[in-house]
Amino acid sequence: MSENSPALDESLSENSPLNRFLQWVLVALLVYLLIAAVGMIGSGFKAATKGHAVELFEFATNPFMALVIGIVATSMIQSSSTVTSIIVGLVAGGLPVDTAIPMIMGANIGTTVTNSIVSLAHVKHGKAFRRAFAAATVHDFFNLLAVAIFLPLEIMFGFLEKLSDNIAHFMIGGENLSVKGLNFIKPAIKPLINLFQEIAAFISQPGAAAILVVFGIFLIFLSITLISRVLKKLMVGRARKMLHTAIGKGPVTGIFSGTVITVLVQSSSTTTSLMVPLAGSGIFRLKQIYPFTLGANIGTTITALLAATAVSGPTAVLAMEIAIVHLLYNMFGVVLIYGFEPLREIPLKGAMTLARLAEKSKIYALSYLLGLFFVLPGILVVVYQSM
Repeated sequence: MSENSPALDESLSENSPLNRFLQWVLVALLVYLLIAAVGMIGSGFKAATKGHAVELFEFATNPFMALVIGIVATSMIQSSSTVTSIIVGLVAGGLPVDTAIPMIMGANIGTTVTNSIVSLAHVKHGKAFRRAFAAATVHDFFNLLAVAIFLPLEIMFGFLEKLSDNIAHFMIGGENLSVKGLNFIKPAIKPLINLFQEIAAFISQPGAAAILVVFGIFLIFLSITLISRVLKKLMVGRARKMLHTAIGKGPVTGIFSGTVITVLVQSSSTTTSLMVPLAGSGIFRLKQIYPFTLGANIGTTITALLAATAVSGPTAVLAMEIAIVHLLYNMFGVVLIYGFEPLREIPLKGAMTLARLAEKSKIYALSYLLGLFFVLPGILVVVYQSM
């Protein structure tokens, strides 16, 4: 039996140009699947509710309940990209935008549980654990502060909804600079949606709409998980080098790097988790890592924007609107909180104080993780239902 030629071995190696090309093709197919999945949720949800989506979501019309839903859903799934893509699909199917906005804010909080869990790998190493836990939770404190500032403002003035509505109408509804040219997306995804509609109808004709929603949610999970996994192989090594190169050059560079890397790996959890071990080992200080995590907040919005392109018809503007809300909310948060020094210091001080307590007794870390992401939201749900 003859041995493989060196050229063949190289073409089959993990880092070969052919293999990398095939991985990028796979990413493109998975993005197509993600967009089609959002279309399935919108179609199925619209058919299932028959125009009564507002009544269906009455339990979430309280902004604080909608916020809790976003926190718990993202904490359990550990992917804000998945949750926000599902929300885009639901808005396309009739979920009111003002109900979806607090859910988007909650998703920002829920996604931070991942890097907090990653920091627990240092739990036996004293100072390293303190540094890693502070680097992880500074993201939590920032997102909590952003909600504390912007949710009341949104309830009182609706500025995010109004501004994003104007932008979405300008992009989709206007004759100039319109994305109507992207209408090729609808015919591209329609065959796949029709196929799953037929499968759903075959399984159960009365429940076909609900089954189609379940298919869409499952495919969003699958596509985002696989996209993240493939992009990690393609980009994380480069992302780590970029992080080392840029993170110490100043806050603007750090924010930009966090944004770019998150767009590349399609996962803010991956981006923020990259820096936790670097913080634990003392390579970077908390103040250097802080702006990098804020860039991750901005970069993760690309998934919802991408998902919104799947929607056409009367709800296309609404789907794009909630995706733009996600982008504006994170951008405004960075500008206001990081740009205003007294506010900028609050997440840093909160994270350092909590990390010192956690270093002394690990029960603080466990109580914090369970309390913020699961127990407190659960208590709020019970209290609200009993009122």
